[in-house]
Amino acid sequence: MEVGRSIKQELITTISSLTPCSPKQTQNGSVGVAFDVMWFEPASNSTEDIEATQRAQDFQFGWFIDPLMFGDYPSSMKTRVGSRLPKFSQSESALVKGSLDFVGINHYTTYYAKANSTGLVGALLNDSIADSGAITLPFKGLKPIGDRSHSIWLYIVPHGIRSLMNYIKTKYGNPPVVITENGMDDGNNPFTKIKDALKDSKRIKYHNDYLTNLLAAMK
Repeated sequence: MEVGRSIKQELITTISSLTPCSPKQTQNGSVGVAFDVMWFEPASNSTEDIEATQRAQDFQFGWFIDPLMFGDYPSSMKTRVGSRLPKFSQSESALVKGSLDFVGINHYTTYYAKANSTGLVGALLNDSIADSGAITLPFKGLKPIGDRSHSIWLYIVPHGIRSLMNYIKTKYGNPPVVITENGMDDGNNPFTKIKDALKDSKRIKYHNDYLTNLLAAMK
């Protein structure tokens, strides 16, 4: 993990700034955080890949949301990062725990996750990806996980948002969730006529499929 100001320090500073004069208190407002979250699926049915998939989620999402929900980092982070991971005191844990009124989610895509059995990532990187012991990719062999948008990282996997919503519902006690970002991009082709570009069939299908899966998660 990177050296510098820790997530713990940022959380405590932010929550401590919610004084009695803040909009939450004076305007009956709500406080939430928007998290940028991919969904991960195991690259195989092996125990190693299933455990790596959970670690990938812990090091991506749990790192930030677990302290706000449970007052501490995920157990996988504490085990793998050890003394390099800042510890919450009892008072700090009580301060941050339960401080969210809603969970904001920026979600676009889903990747496969598998165990890093070679140690190559750890040798090349000194960060949370190396600490997680998980490799995440949008391919299984040479086959992509879904159709790709214009961005090289954004693969269209509609069922991922349903799985993510169900995960949040189960793990974090069904908190209110706001989808703060979602969508896909197209390339800018100067030779495409406006009337053809406005048909936008790929984006229409993207939103239809993602919203259908989101609705399924709500039922």
